Amino acid sequence: MSLDIKKPELLLPGGDLETLKTAVMYGADAVYIGGDLYGLRAKAKNFTMDEMKQGIEFAHSYGKKVYVTANITAHNRDLAGIRKYFKELKDFGELRPDAVIISDPGVFVIAREIIPEIDIHISTQANNTNYESYKFWYGLGAKRVVSARELSMEELAQIRANIPSEMEIETFVHGSMCIAYSGRCLLSNYFTGRDANLGACTHSCRWKYHLVEETRPGEYLPIEENERGSYIFNSKDLCMIEYIPELVKAGVNSFKVEGRMKTSLYVATVARAYRMAIDDFFKDPKLYEAGKGKYMEEVSKGVNRQFTTGFFFGRPGAEDQIYDRNTYEKAYTYLGTISEIKGGLYGLEQKNKFSVGENVEIIRPNGDTIYATVKRIEDEEGNYMESCPHPQQRIYVDFGVELDIYDMIRRKE
Repeated sequence: MSLDIKKPELLLPGGDLETLKTAVMYGADAVYIGGDLYGLRAKAKNFTMDEMKQGIEFAHSYGKKVYVTANITAHNRDLAGIRKYFKELKDFGELRPDAVIISDPGVFVIAREIIPEIDIHISTQANNTNYESYKFWYGLGAKRVVSARELSMEELAQIRANIPSEMEIETFVHGSMCIAYSGRCLLSNYFTGRDANLGACTHSCRWKYHLVEETRPGEYLPIEENERGSYIFNSKDLCMIEYIPELVKAGVNSFKVEGRMKTSLYVATVARAYRMAIDDFFKDPKLYEAGKGKYMEEVSKGVNRQFTTGFFFGRPGAEDQIYDRNTYEKAYTYLGTISEIKGGLYGLEQKNKFSVGENVEIIRPNGDTIYATVKRIEDEEGNYMESCPHPQQRIYVDFGVELDIYDMIRRKE
């Protein structure tokens, strides 16, 4: 490896305070989050202002960064609220976010006015497909541009060669793909009145569709020869963990993972796999090549719709779509994260039911995986429980092994 090539940032999603902390502990260099308003994941739990401060303080204590989304396509009615929102971020003082993510030029102008001390990253929603648009945003004061997902590896390299060296390129490398160009979708709004460009997407692209010929109403014809119909807009998930060298060579500064609606288990699983892959590559490219199977095996343990390389190596074809279902493949179930050690037992909030005697896997922030059997479960009063059937119940568990805070419990399905 050339010593003048800087290791790219690993950027993970944080849908709430728990997943932010998980991302930080499991290898993220930075986390992107949304407030209650003005981000494009209105159905995520998102952060109150107080939670945002807590999250930033936690991330900064580990030397990590936090970016806040404000990437809606704003209407007139939104502008006063956005101005107030940015003033609140400014009032965070030293707990201000490290950057805000913006797509709308009007919102950009307000951010430059209210929070000039906070870096601005231009969202993928702004359709950033060429180096002149990158230079345009850089000239206005943006530090980073998130590339459109429709760009090839070659196009990214061309952008890198034609923009200032200090300007950063952020690129999605893992997660759900949107059928619309750079996420500018109208399906959700048309079918349900919920606007994807205001953060309320219903994922209409994942629904089941048939073809109807207008002179024969009521005759629903499958678009593929499949008795179950066809999910014609249902893309596989992006996964670029086997192409770290190509991304680095193309000049990508930040590897972004999609998923602010995903669980902490998903964030931990994907974060530690990419952390391992990136670190191995920069330690020794041969080590990385030898580990590809291991990286893919690990990311496959997170919920997914199978994997594709998207547009990186040419336009996606039929093999990059899923035609027979719209559900995730789920290899593991999330049981909880250790948050307390009490009298030899490990406290956690139950996420899904499990029982005494079950075999579980425990993943750790350092990359280790421990296999264990549940020996004992107690409630908060110390009463013995054969199983824990109530989600979010506080329980204390003996796994028969020594664990630590932030170790995560999962069960193979």
